Amino acid sequence: MRLKNIVLVVAAAFLAFGCTPAKEIPGQDGTSEKTVRKHTRAKKAEVDTTALTYEHGIPVDLYSVDDGVVEEGDYFSVLMEKLGVGQATANELIEASRKVFNVKDIRVGNHYHAYYSPDTTGDDNLAYFVYDRDRRSVVVFALEDGPKVYIDEEETIERLHYDEVTINNSLWYDTQKAGCSPLLAIKLSDIFAWTIDFFGLQKGDSYKAVYVTEECDGQVMEVSKVLYASFIHAGKEYQAYFFDEGKAGGNKYWNEKGEGSRKAFLKAPLKYSRISSGFSYARRHPVTRRVQPHTGVDYAAPKGTPVVSIGDGVVTRVGYAGAGGNTVHIQHTRNYRTAYLHLSKYGKGIRPGVRVSQGQVIGYVGATGRCTGPHLDFRIWENDKPINPLKMITPPADPISKEKMPAFEKAKAHAFEIRDSLQVVSYYRQAVLDPLGE
Repeated sequence: MRLKNIVLVVAAAFLAFGCTPAKEIPGQDGTSEKTVRKHTRAKKAEVDTTALTYEHGIPVDLYSVDDGVVEEGDYFSVLMEKLGVGQATANELIEASRKVFNVKDIRVGNHYHAYYSPDTTGDDNLAYFVYDRDRRSVVVFALEDGPKVYIDEEETIERLHYDEVTINNSLWYDTQKAGCSPLLAIKLSDIFAWTIDFFGLQKGDSYKAVYVTEECDGQVMEVSKVLYASFIHAGKEYQAYFFDEGKAGGNKYWNEKGEGSRKAFLKAPLKYSRISSGFSYARRHPVTRRVQPHTGVDYAAPKGTPVVSIGDGVVTRVGYAGAGGNTVHIQHTRNYRTAYLHLSKYGKGIRPGVRVSQGQVIGYVGATGRCTGPHLDFRIWENDKPINPLKMITPPADPISKEKMPAFEKAKAHAFEIRDSLQVVSYYRQAVLDPLGE
């Protein structure tokens, strides 16, 4: 495997991610107001054009710039009006952007930068509007010599890492504490979502991973792939290897036997804090105090926590079901169906006959029906017989084809070589360099 600009990073510092909220500064009357920084640029006549500074293709020395944050209700035309642009010009920009960027994708909380150029009367006219689409790219709306719209992306480099982490608190916390990007925790939870219940991790669980990050200006933008991972949960080891079979939408991660990590069903339908009640044919109901069957698992979680379908399927029933409250039923295959009870509300577009995909939000945790607090009562039937979700044997996905197995074994061996090499360097740094302060 060829990786450009590969650099070993054994203990990278934690890099925060996400949008930066607007700062606040005190107003003249002592109140607080959102910061809008205005940087005045030199006049064109005063600038040495051979020494201009360019950002996103804009000679920024020639303009003054207002920095702002997209607020609730700031549709593109509304933003343009705030920045002094008429409706006709705004429509021209929208038309120019159609093949480049959908202005409806402008998000509340993202930053923007308005570059102004003074006209002959001294008034400022908007020359460029730059929208921060994400951490690595901006959308530039050019009014001068336009209108035209283009996307400017920052150059990224790839880095190769090897890390070992033991879970003492949570996957997220301990990954960061070890100096790794929290994006690694997200990637691992995606890869092993079908085999490990990440909301039921135990103290002492651990993982080892060889992975590739994409970085921009020293920040980790993405964990693009995990070449090898070994996760030990409840004393059992789970392995994953990256191998692209070349099938559109197919598996990219496989265990040591070449069996796909993606399976028919997820291990859990939501992020929960604890299991408040298990599967039983003789449970004392917390409200009625009567002993009766409870053929499901109760997951305690805050009201409003998203609930997802554990697999692809078709919604068969949606509605209030007495003691079960707001409930969604999904038929997955001929043999399996699931139900999600006590929901506070349903997911967007969820109604009988709708096809849902694995991981799609179908509702939100609530306390409707007969219950003592917000939780999800989750149930599974196999051949119309209720089964314990915690003990269900998930149907396997298709394994790697026989003709692809030699290539997979070669990729697996290469991953081991990388792991062993980086492991030696990591141990040397910990045992020798770190004590010396190197």
